[in-house]
Amino acid sequence: MKHPFFKNHGPLKINDILKDLDVKNVENFENNLIIDVKDLQTANKEHLTFFHSKKYHIHASKTKASYCITLENLAHYLPKNCMPICVDNVLSIISQITSKFYPDAINDEFDSSVKKIEELTFDNNIKFGRNVLIGENVKIGENSLIGHNTIVEKNVVIGSNCSIGSNVIIRNTIIENNVSILDGCIIGKKGFGFFPNNKRNLRYPHIGVVIIGENSEIGCGATIDRGSMSNTIIGKNTFLDNQIHIAHNNIIGDNCIIAGQVGFAGSSTLGNNVMIGGQAGISGHLKIGNNVQIGGGSGVIKDIPDNSKVMGYPSKDLRKFLKNNKWYIRQQLLIREQRLVKMLK
Repeated sequence: MKHPFFKNHGPLKINDILKDLDVKNVENFENNLIIDVKDLQTANKEHLTFFHSKKYHIHASKTKASYCITLENLAHYLPKNCMPICVDNVLSIISQITSKFYPDAINDEFDSSVKKIEELTFDNNIKFGRNVLIGENVKIGENSLIGHNTIVEKNVVIGSNCSIGSNVIIRNTIIENNVSILDGCIIGKKGFGFFPNNKRNLRYPHIGVVIIGENSEIGCGATIDRGSMSNTIIGKNTFLDNQIHIAHNNIIGDNCIIAGQVGFAGSSTLGNNVMIGGQAGISGHLKIGNNVQIGGGSGVIKDIPDNSKVMGYPSKDLRKFLKNNKWYIRQQLLIREQRLVKMLK
């Protein structure tokens, strides 16, 4: 399947892919053609994938990829159909390989193809404000609205009955029907992914996209990064409050409600019907179950099972949190009572 936003420079021969990289015994590989790089779950026999953490060993054991960049101590998890390519730094090597397939995905340069929306023809009752810029091959569904000073870059898809606010930038994104994106959002930019280096940090390409499910709302000033290898996904009927940041590769389930200034590190998965209070922080590579409630200001640093209620830093079961903080809560209630008494005098 053709990538909707970035040109794939494959297929490439496996020996050419590994040439000039820190890979041992390259000559032992048959010179097969590889058409793309994919994550463990979506790869097939024409793809190369990567496996860098034991946390993903179940996905690794089921991958259909022909080749996998991995560590020596993880190679035994791979199925027989997948040949391990063992390296010392998996993420660095897969970054360089992805750059060979998708060199345009490293930097986020502005879209030079944009035109004023007045110069374009849409036959589906779109209403728009002033100074709206639209890139090539953008698709916008019927009865959608676009506010002032908004930029929608090439190949973006916006469904029907959507409302896009003012001062919004959308790139590398697919938006389903009945979605509202409020003022000042930036959606689809590259994620915060790089390898630190004292001379110059090494950016790795982000070839994923952002997908926003139907009937969802994205609050003012929210930022949603596209995925690095997989996609960043916002589920159906999920509402995000203002100033929320969602980093690359996160998957947010359906019917979630997330209050203002919540921050997500990369590659976590939220189930359905999750509620998160304001200013909570969600660490990376976590799994949050269905029907979970997370109190405001909490710091989540480990997986949370279904139907849990947690609060605090590090987050813990709500009952334990309240039990451990009884004295503090009583003191706060006493202070409030004293203030009330003074006001009534």
